Amino acid sequence: MNKLCAVLLTACALALSLTAADAENALKDAFKGRFLVGAALNPSYFMEENSAPAQLVKSQFSSITPENVLKWASIHPLPEKYDFALPDRYVNFGMKNGMFTIGHTLVWHGQTPDWVFKDADGKPVDRDTLLQRMHDHIRTVVGRYKGRVKGWDVVNEALGENGALRDSPWRRIIGDDYIAKAFQFAHEADPSAELYYNDYGIENAAKRNGAIALLRTLKEQRVPITGVGIQEHVSLDWPALKDVDEAITEFGKLGLKVMITELDVNVLPDRHHAAGNADITRTESAEAILNPYVQGLPDDVQQRLASRYAALFSTYLKHPGVVTRVTLWGVTDGDSWLNNFPIKGRTNYPLLFDRESRPKPAFRAVIDAAKASQ
Repeated sequence: MNKLCAVLLTACALALSLTAADAENALKDAFKGRFLVGAALNPSYFMEENSAPAQLVKSQFSSITPENVLKWASIHPLPEKYDFALPDRYVNFGMKNGMFTIGHTLVWHGQTPDWVFKDADGKPVDRDTLLQRMHDHIRTVVGRYKGRVKGWDVVNEALGENGALRDSPWRRIIGDDYIAKAFQFAHEADPSAELYYNDYGIENAAKRNGAIALLRTLKEQRVPITGVGIQEHVSLDWPALKDVDEAITEFGKLGLKVMITELDVNVLPDRHHAAGNADITRTESAEAILNPYVQGLPDDVQQRLASRYAALFSTYLKHPGVVTRVTLWGVTDGDSWLNNFPIKGRTNYPLLFDRESRPKPAFRAVIDAAKASQ
């Protein structure tokens, strides 16, 4: 009985927080006609469509991205095994609610099982074998959701911090053309889907220049690429707004759509000042000074966060017809991967809704930025 009461109290609290959020203009309505506003979802949001968490997503967002369920390790963990249970629920949630549904991600060096790159003896496979595995995976996954998943992050994080191609198993075994091949296979599987290159830190000059060179080459080769995703894992003071503005401008000049695909704002201190480095292999040891807001975010930092979000969205709005989607990486602060990256167990506050699903000052600042630009 006590457990049931706790569940009911939680549901009531979420319902009240939704009412508070709905009293404001919804994000999807505030930016309607300018760009889609999306969120990355974990299964708790799409498994129970009538739940309060799902209602928050439906009321606020016009696009969704899966955090993990469409990554290779989750959907294709063994050579002869595909697990479509959660991906099907995710795609069906998007379809039923009229959301622009994103697939994330097809080819990435992270969260890809070792078997993809190795033979039965544990040795690296040859080029033809890996190309065939890539082709079969993309054909199976993209083909299953043809016409329902509207856009795919085809290749994820192929560049190093210096802008050169990352020395990933994909590149070592196949060669530099693995990127073009991935886009080719995805286009064959669903000719109507939008196809994106997605990366972090491409606001930084060296990596941005590498991304521009890569994307220009793909365009010259007539590779079927639709757009580029700037992940935009940012902090309160990185990147400079002019760098965001210039990155969007330069990518737009290539004739590509630009999406902000994984937006969050880290409010915690960083020991190494590794601004923009969202490499999931990064880990750091815990230290109390690096986790200063366990009891809550101070008002002055809350206002800095709100100002930062308003400035970012105002920058995106400067590029009508180029920026087509802004997706937040998570829904509430409690969902955020930044509570555990690069240090586990911290208390971060990087999103627009707090841990009780209530809209934060940053939410209202974003709504106000939309109104001010009309």
